[in-house]
Amino acid sequence: MTAFREILRGAAVVALATVVSYSAQGATLEPDPDGFVVAESRFGNGSIRAAVRPSPLGWQVQLPGGHWAYCRRSCSETLRVETIDFFNANAAGQGQLTNECGIFGCLDLKYEH
Repeated sequence: MTAFREILRGAAVVALATVVSYSAQGATLEPDPDGFVVAESRFGNGSIRAAVRPSPLGWQVQLPGGHWAYCRRSCSETLRVETIDFFNANAAGQGQLTNECGIFGCLDLKYEH
């Protein structure tokens, strides 16, 4: 029973650290109430601001050409990957979900040979 409590305590600490870390980065799962999100480039390409709207299937973000794209992990991450960091994607391909940062922030996996 003591080992189980230690496991639960450890899981709670990890969950709390994740929430605090995610909040500290300024990331949000839902857009701001004013109807806009701001995306910051991970590669020094600046930032971009775009409108967002709710739809029956989830939130959408408006791309610069006027097209509305469904938000994946977050609207700001979808906007970043689809616009300012479009050409800085990894081998998975541009505009892919795998290029978005998750709840642990942006994790870069690099393999040394």
